[in-house]
Amino acid sequence: MKRLSLTAAAMAAAFASAPAAAQTVLTLSSWVPPTHALTLAQKEWCDLVAKNSAGKIKCNQLPRGVAAPPGTIDAIKNGLADVSFTVHGYTPGRFVLTQMAEFPFLGDSAEPLSVAFNRVASKHPEFAKEHAGVHVLTYFTHGPGMVLNTKKPVTKLEDLQGLKWRVGGGMVNEISKTLGMNVTLKPAPESYELLSGGVMDGTLFPAESVDSFKLDKLIKYATTFPGGLYNTSFVFMMNEDKYKKLSPEEKKAVDDASGEVAARIFGRGWDKVDNKALENMKANGVQFTKADAKFIADVKSHTSKLEEKWAKEAEARGLKDAAKVLAEFRAEIAKAAK
Repeated sequence: MKRLSLTAAAMAAAFASAPAAAQTVLTLSSWVPPTHALTLAQKEWCDLVAKNSAGKIKCNQLPRGVAAPPGTIDAIKNGLADVSFTVHGYTPGRFVLTQMAEFPFLGDSAEPLSVAFNRVASKHPEFAKEHAGVHVLTYFTHGPGMVLNTKKPVTKLEDLQGLKWRVGGGMVNEISKTLGMNVTLKPAPESYELLSGGVMDGTLFPAESVDSFKLDKLIKYATTFPGGLYNTSFVFMMNEDKYKKLSPEEKKAVDDASGEVAARIFGRGWDKVDNKALENMKANGVQFTKADAKFIADVKSHTSKLEEKWAKEAEARGLKDAAKVLAEFRAEIAKAAK
């Protein structure tokens, strides 16, 4: 009896000292503040992956980004972190196909735009080819882009042409130049310094960014357009080698949280903070202008050829019948918005 007790005690001690089951850790990098909608959406995705994997995968959110915004995709490609997101336009010339999601007047909220963007981009492998070296988790967009400035109301095309503007790159840069604007390409986190120092007079942003980048005391005037003056395409991505090393069960946990599910997480989060920022801007006395029919018509007449130019460049990158793909995208936006 005594021998059995000793044996049982030895076995219990052995189990107690055995190592815990191995856990896969994903390191996350974010170049926006911890409270930003993008950082929070990334965490929501991580929580879902952890749930899907029954705790076998967990995330470690790094205290700061491993690279400046334009270098993020290469940082993920090279394994400096496992998961992050970036703006396609921050690396001019590198991405063409994703500019599909950046044209004027596409939609009034981020969730249907993001869902439609991911649906269409995922159907055409040429989009993934532009992201060689990383595993795409989802494509998404922010909410409708608006005109924000510190100087005067912008009510007509000529008002855009007398000020200095910060833009993020990509199609918004092409739109701005076509409209005769004086623009400088700078990442979003530099906006406060540029505007507060008077280096720039205004910026093109969704409403959310006024709060996120602490521009609430700087912005005095805002002009909105139905469907947005522009949009910005993003990719949410994972290091390719990290993804390949996941077990089949772990891959399923990641896949089930990605694609359209992740597009909705990012889009829904952005819509929430856009709405809150609009309320805060009104409370802070920002003067709003809704673009009238002539202003909208002037923008359309100046930017109409950009779609044709994009289609030619996209087809040169291997996308067949790009104009048809763009029409498919618009149809998916309408479907997702219902």
